[in-house]
Amino acid sequence: MDKKPEFHHEHTALNIPDVEAAGQWYCRHLNMQVLRSGESVRFLADSTGRLVFEFYTNLSQQLPDYAQMHPSALHLAFYVSNVPAAIVQLIAAGATVYSDYEVTESGDETAMLRDPWGVPLQLMKRAEPM
Repeated sequence: MDKKPEFHHEHTALNIPDVEAAGQWYCRHLNMQVLRSGESVRFLADSTGRLVFEFYTNLSQQLPDYAQMHPSALHLAFYVSNVPAAIVQLIAAGATVYSDYEVTESGDETAMLRDPWGVPLQLMKRAEPM
């Protein structure tokens, strides 16, 4: 008898040029932790352990130009307890602002930044948590 397979998110992968620097930046500024690492790969988990990113470098494939991508095509969203303070902290660490802090009609606080490699980062504090 065939057992129905179970599915759950394992990780999301991004091909970037400098996994060591990105791993250090995400750990230092976004409270992530290295789960596994190799010469051209870093697996990072958020503080809950529920979200895992793989940063890898595969130069046999064209590196995506994240800085030219619209954030609606791809972004990494992070819950933060204080969005304005997080913006200041991340800008000081080399991030840039794509769209500034705003409060939506539903009361969500949000901003869109780019990490030093151009990857869009959405900062969120929802009025009603997910």
